[in-house]
Amino acid sequence: MQDSVSENKSTATTSPVLQVGEHSDIEISFSLSIFEGPVVEETEEGETFRFTVGDGSFLNKLDELLIGLEVGTTATFMIPPEEAFGHKSSENFQTMTRQDFPADMALKEGHVIGFDTPTGDEIPGKIEKVNGDEILIDFNHPLAGLTVNFVAKIEAIHS
Repeated sequence: MQDSVSENKSTATTSPVLQVGEHSDIEISFSLSIFEGPVVEETEEGETFRFTVGDGSFLNKLDELLIGLEVGTTATFMIPPEEAFGHKSSENFQTMTRQDFPADMALKEGHVIGFDTPTGDEIPGKIEKVNGDEILIDFNHPLAGLTVNFVAKIEAIHS
C-alpha cells in the first residue's frame, strides 16, 4: 500500500506592506512639542494631516524621518535645532521705534505681533525688548534654537 501525502497550500495572498516613500501621499496624526516642554502643534483626536512627502508643506527633516515607515507605525523623534527650525540668527532681530506701531497698541515684551511683508504675507515677530522708544523685534521662527520632539503615526498611504 502506498502512502499518500497531501499538501495544504494556502491560496490566500498577502498584500505588500505599505511604506512611506519619497513622494508618498500620506496621512499622519502627530504631535510636535518642545523638548521637555509643551506641545506646540498636534492633530486633533480622530483627525489626520494629509500631505505629499517632499512637497514642502512639512518641515523637510520631518519628511525624511517618515520615509520607510509602515502604515500603523508610531515613531518618536528628538530633533536638534539645526535639523528642525534652525538656530536664532542675529540678522532676524530688528529695532523699530514706537512710532512704527499704532498709538493705542500695548507693546510688552513677549507679545507676538503679525507684520505684513512687501509680498502681502504676514509673519510673526516677538517683542524681545522695550527700551523707551526703541522696540527690539525677533523675527526668528518661534521654535528656532529649540530641540523638538516629533511623534507621528502613519495612518494611511495613498497610491
